[in-house]
Amino acid sequence: MEIVKRPVPPTGLSRRLWRLPILLYRLGLGALLGRRVMLLNHTGRVSGLRRQAVIEVVAHDGRGYLAASGFGVKADWYRNVMAAPEVTIQVGGRVLQVTATPVPAEEGPDIMARYASRHPAAARRLCKLMGYAVDGSQEDYREVGMHIPFVRFEPRQDRR
Repeated sequence: MEIVKRPVPPTGLSRRLWRLPILLYRLGLGALLGRRVMLLNHTGRVSGLRRQAVIEVVAHDGRGYLAASGFGVKADWYRNVMAAPEVTIQVGGRVLQVTATPVPAEEGPDIMARYASRHPAAARRLCKLMGYAVDGSQEDYREVGMHIPFVRFEPRQDRR
């Protein structure tokens, strides 16, 4: 695996296209996107305003939903949820109050390798987007997983 270029968040028209799924969620059509895409409602760490981002669900386990920050620790949504981890997500038609917690870096290789085995084409596209040239081997995906910050979104317990 080699790093081709550092990822740069989309701007202009490209950014608008990336944010198009937010419109589907706002129209109540989030279920059309399935369970592999989530709408993240979070608070801006500087502005304090409500923010939204659509991110891919890398995995869903018994503890919650896992997502990768393809643009690293400098991604706005990542920085926002690390500053204010009590957020709301919508996956399909389901809305959940969750707490965002960073996944320990040593778990990243296994998470990425499992994701790549389940979704090989999406894993190749994701790696390319992030600036990694992979040959499709599990070793490459495991190495990529060492460089990506993952976040687990765990449902909050009802506090009655």
